[in-house]
Amino acid sequence: MKRLSILLFAFFSLSVAFAQTNIPAAKPGMTYGKKVNAKKAIQLPEMTAKLATDSVFTGKVEGTVVEVCKKKGCFMKLARANGEPIMVNFKDYGFFMPQDIVGKTVILDGTAKVKETSVEDLKHLAQDANKSKEEIASITQPKKDIVFVANGVLVVK
Repeated sequence: MKRLSILLFAFFSLSVAFAQTNIPAAKPGMTYGKKVNAKKAIQLPEMTAKLATDSVFTGKVEGTVVEVCKKKGCFMKLARANGEPIMVNFKDYGFFMPQDIVGKTVILDGTAKVKETSVEDLKHLAQDANKSKEEIASITQPKKDIVFVANGVLVVK
């Protein structure tokens, strides 16, 4: 039983590592995760306004990618007018983003909520984004913000 567990762990680790190195480039029309089309997508400011009165937004939203996880593409951030980007995670870590998606316009399909992120999680995200030790050490307060969990991502341009 112990050997089977070790073999399964090794297989899973290798398959995840393999998947992370073979993420297709972000070209217009490319979809990651669930297939997504542009129909009925709203702009990011409209979603933000809806979340001011509703606790959850479900649907499609269009935005511009300003950051992606440097380690394996496990999260990305979308630009927002106030300068504070919106965090985007991927449903069940079922897919990852390529590094060349920064600067691209995308349509996300999924769910957004206002969430408080702990100091520990903020520091972990900063490490994944290759922030400096000083930047990581300066994180001392939790942050309340919008988090989008995407089922799929479509590259528009």
